[in-house]
Amino acid sequence: MFDLTSRDIKYLPGVGPQRAAILNKELSVCSMHDLLYYFPYKYVDRSRLYYIHEIDGNMPYIQLKGEILSFETFGEGRQRRLVAHFSDDTGVVDLVWFQGIKYLSGRYKTHTKYIVFGKPTIFNGRINIAHPDIDPAEGLVLSDMGLQPYYNTTERMKRSGLNSHALGKLTSNLLALLKEPMPETLPEWLVKQHQLMSLDEALRNIHFPHTPESLRRAQYRLKFEELFYVQLNILRYAKDRARKYNGFIFSQVGDIFNTFYRHYLPFELTSAQKRVIKEIRRDMGSGRQMNRLLQGDVGSGKTLVALMSMLIALDNGYQTCLMAPTEILASQHYDTIRKLLGSMPVKVELLTGSVKGKKREAILRSLTLGETHILIGTHAVLEDTVCFSSLGMVVIDEQHRFGVAQRAKLWNKNTRPPHVLVMTATPIPRTLAMTLYGDLDVSVIDELPPGRKPIQTIHQFDNRRASLYASIRKQIQEGRQVYIVYPLIQESEKMDIKNLEEGYEHICAEFPEYKVSKVHGKMRPADKEAEMQRFVTGETQIMVATTVIEVGVNVPNASVMVIENAERFGLSQLHQLRGRVGRGADQSYCILVTGYKLSEDTRKRIQIMVDSNDGFEIAEADLKLRGPGDLEGTQQSGIAFDLRIADIARDGQLLQFVRDIAQAVVDGDPTESNPQNAILWTQLKMLRKTNINWSAIS
Repeated sequence: MFDLTSRDIKYLPGVGPQRAAILNKELSVCSMHDLLYYFPYKYVDRSRLYYIHEIDGNMPYIQLKGEILSFETFGEGRQRRLVAHFSDDTGVVDLVWFQGIKYLSGRYKTHTKYIVFGKPTIFNGRINIAHPDIDPAEGLVLSDMGLQPYYNTTERMKRSGLNSHALGKLTSNLLALLKEPMPETLPEWLVKQHQLMSLDEALRNIHFPHTPESLRRAQYRLKFEELFYVQLNILRYAKDRARKYNGFIFSQVGDIFNTFYRHYLPFELTSAQKRVIKEIRRDMGSGRQMNRLLQGDVGSGKTLVALMSMLIALDNGYQTCLMAPTEILASQHYDTIRKLLGSMPVKVELLTGSVKGKKREAILRSLTLGETHILIGTHAVLEDTVCFSSLGMVVIDEQHRFGVAQRAKLWNKNTRPPHVLVMTATPIPRTLAMTLYGDLDVSVIDELPPGRKPIQTIHQFDNRRASLYASIRKQIQEGRQVYIVYPLIQESEKMDIKNLEEGYEHICAEFPEYKVSKVHGKMRPADKEAEMQRFVTGETQIMVATTVIEVGVNVPNASVMVIENAERFGLSQLHQLRGRVGRGADQSYCILVTGYKLSEDTRKRIQIMVDSNDGFEIAEADLKLRGPGDLEGTQQSGIAFDLRIADIARDGQLLQFVRDIAQAVVDGDPTESNPQNAILWTQLKMLRKTNINWSAIS
């Protein structure tokens, strides 16, 4: 059996150098193996024939058997089209082509039996089938055709004749080359135990299934394998790390923690906060290095939990560090933590890119001497000049904004890796968390502090500006502040900033009696900071901004969030933005402004926002609507391979099932030496494109 991964796709019969270049560029299909694993997205049953008198313009794909009576061409230049009148004695339909007219009129003959396949529509009162598949009737045995695969293709591919039908033909050529069965990629015991189809059968049936049942079994086998290896990869590394890296043992909860708890705690902890602090304490006292993900909605009190965990480290003689993605957020954490600690003898320093000269030197010196207990900062903390005397714990806020390699640097700030607590306000659905952060233990703060009123979310069409502005004015008169957010999408950044500028001028003209701040990502950091500060201190009443405010500004007095063009945002982003208000005790409002024409999906998104304040519910819905996106973008996850067939949103149950099997394998074969599992460890090595131990970093 030759190795498909090393066979260039251009050598497959029917491909050649030109088509290979297109397949490389458009689908990243470079080898024969890549083509074999490029799966269809749907299937159409081609075992049944219809009569023309049975069909109408609302049916899905259908098949007819008959002959072409005559050809006609209509229109001139680019409008030119070829029409063939096709009949089976029960009626006539028109077959229509807009391209390749010269080639087609020579290819098909009148009064010859053909089988025509395509989607019927009505045009000028007649049934049309545009660009149908046509095969000579004599050689085609319909019962052999079964379910026909459909492959995703691009416009460029279609222009070069590489449509779905052509991809099917190439895949068929490839399968014909494989005279022996494909070597198995799962151990025999696993295939038997879970009654899985063999890999060879699964790959043949995923492309050309004979029955719906054989298709279902092929899909199940391939999804099972894909998710199983993702989980085996994560769990094996988690186990490996637990074995290799011992954590610092924080055995005592001492004076610093207790003093804070008894005298400085601003309000009674919620039961969720208490539960999470217990989980963190248990980790830090266990002797293994903690890697915990702390999830909690905006305003659920994550910072307080992080601070109390840091105080445990101080009680045990270690320094701690909190990293935030932006200067604004770092400064905010610094102010919050200083305020919470009050007059306690804990030294907190702030280190960002803009701290320079003598001040910077002093901070670095006191850090090396162990005089600074808590360092709060941005990426600046990762620089080689920043040395701790004994770093025992690191808290990372909004982790998805830090690259893996950056976080790896933190590990080298001590001889032994510090305990790591990662905080995120982006609720991650359970199935996604198991895949992206499978090697992190997860804690969830799932209740808001007492006295917070849920935010009221309202959907308004943009033709009702007058009433929108009246309600904004009313809130400002009551002493509140307002955010107005415009979308900012990379591709059309210029246009978006123009929208923001126009919006800003419009708001200034609409509210001449009030002061307005303006913030977007293209501004110089110092200007942005100054504008934000004006809003925080209450000097301006309205903040017109792009999504730069999604993370972080805490203004308890802001009670209205207006989101313009809300249809251009994802659910999770809308939820993040909404979390900027509702931080004080007053009733807060989030107003989603959209145009009148909305797609079905967008309507669903907006409705979910109006109905729910629960971040996890929203994240689950977002995952189902949008899919998990490009998981490769989250390389910190330890998913070092793409998902080709499984869908994390829809295959959640299977994911949990295979995770348990993978866990049993890792526990039962810790040294990876059981000959029964040899195939697993070999396959896992092949699947990992990179050799970096990602999970030893996150």
